[in-house]
Amino acid sequence: MSYFITLEGGDGSGKSTLGQALVDQLKALTIPVLWTREPGGSEGAELIRSLLVTGNHDRWDGLTEYLLLSAARRDHITKTIQPALRSGQWVVCDRFFDSSLAYQGGGHGLDQDLLLSIFNGISEGLIPFKTFLLDIDPTLGLARTQKRHHHEVRYEALPMAFHERVRAAFLDLATNNTRYCVLDACQPPSVLLTKVMDELACVLPS
Repeated sequence: MSYFITLEGGDGSGKSTLGQALVDQLKALTIPVLWTREPGGSEGAELIRSLLVTGNHDRWDGLTEYLLLSAARRDHITKTIQPALRSGQWVVCDRFFDSSLAYQGGGHGLDQDLLLSIFNGISEGLIPFKTFLLDIDPTLGLARTQKRHHHEVRYEALPMAFHERVRAAFLDLATNNTRYCVLDACQPPSVLLTKVMDELACVLPS
């Protein structure tokens, strides 16, 4: 049985660190697993990623941004995620569609019904088995990103009010949604990993 697991949260919340630790833990249990990300995760999607995460923060308006993300997501789903799941691998993904609901919906104010309509047209019914939301105050999260040495800073350069709307949107998505598990991103990585493994215990090999 294969499972699709996603990690969500604002910039600097520690998704990549937790995701890589989770993948290592699953491999230690001899579970075949693929670690991937959005935007990106396939050859075509990685090309689109460079358009989305570099350049001025006003490079695209919210709708153009979402259409680019949707093209990348479609390629990612059909070329990477679905083939891996069909082969029996678990897939752990750094961001998925919930990020669009938070960033393009909550952050940029796009209509959620429009976002869902486009997603439903490209997703082939793919929904995560479990989504772990790493919640952090945007001020703290963005302070973490300042320690990185990379050029993918377009989203980080958006105004603080944007990031606050993104956080609120994520928390709203998680309300009364059993697919979500909200984690305090300020906790030590080892504590976060233990909580994730506890949540997945019901599907782990005995």
